[in-house]
Amino acid sequence: MKQKIIGILSIALISLSAFSQDELTREQYIEKYNDLAVEAMENFGIPASITLAQGILESNNGNSYLARKANNHFGIKKHDWTGPTVKRDDDKKNEEFRKYNHPYESFADHAKFLTTRDRYAFLFELNVTDYKGWAHGLKKAGYATDPRYAGHLIKIIEDNELYLFDSGVNVQFSSSERIATERERRRVTNVDRFVIEPYALHQIYSNNKVKYVKVKPGDTFKSISQEFDLRDWELYKYNDLEDNARLSPGQLLYIQPKRYRAREVEYHTVAENETMYSISQRYGLRLKWLYTRNRMERGDGIVVGQQLYLKKRKPKEDN
Repeated sequence: MKQKIIGILSIALISLSAFSQDELTREQYIEKYNDLAVEAMENFGIPASITLAQGILESNNGNSYLARKANNHFGIKKHDWTGPTVKRDDDKKNEEFRKYNHPYESFADHAKFLTTRDRYAFLFELNVTDYKGWAHGLKKAGYATDPRYAGHLIKIIEDNELYLFDSGVNVQFSSSERIATERERRRVTNVDRFVIEPYALHQIYSNNKVKYVKVKPGDTFKSISQEFDLRDWELYKYNDLEDNARLSPGQLLYIQPKRYRAREVEYHTVAENETMYSISQRYGLRLKWLYTRNRMERGDGIVVGQQLYLKKRKPKEDN
């Protein structure tokens, strides 16, 4: 019996050893996924250092159960997700988490998760290099329940100098794994939501670094959603439209979330027949934030010649 137990333990140790050899190191994780983190920063304004640090922390360098079994690198729970899920004990027993077909889907959904939920909106007022502000803001917004969450992120960023990715420094790695990863990413671009390939039906344009198409005769919300693999509600939300909205030929329709501020233009002078909505679409700026930046309430009117703030918030008027 003793020999049998020793034999079982030996097999278990061998299995554990094999598993540990297959684990990613933190350096390998950074090498493998830094390009996606930088793309998220360029396309959505999320610091690359924050994306990498969250991925490292939430997935244990890509070695967690969720990362391995569900390609979920950011611990995102089901919420309004209609795709496949896996169950895992977390704050409660058997909680449902999103399951992806590929790790790149997880990175794309993480960016979408932060940019489409109002409780994270204030983070995009911060400078992209303010990783400490982002770390504390994520904790404040309730991304995680751990009271030390911000401190964990900051330590990971500083220990691994991830802030270099935010400042535009081109950090080079010699690992052949990154080259293989890039080839694989290009092979699966149909699941990479950061890279939308040109489609035969619609030419893709970019405004304020947000991709959009021009509506053609016969287009419907459903047909465009299917063309770009979007959920039914996404086109409405991205374009500040109600569920009963209709499309018109030539209409500009965003296929990614609009931004919280204009990147290049500081101000806009209202012209004849313009509305707050048409201006928000023109600059790829969320309608809610166009009102907020100008200290206006939804529905407030505008007049020809009025100056609207697009990048910063309008100063308070002196009494």
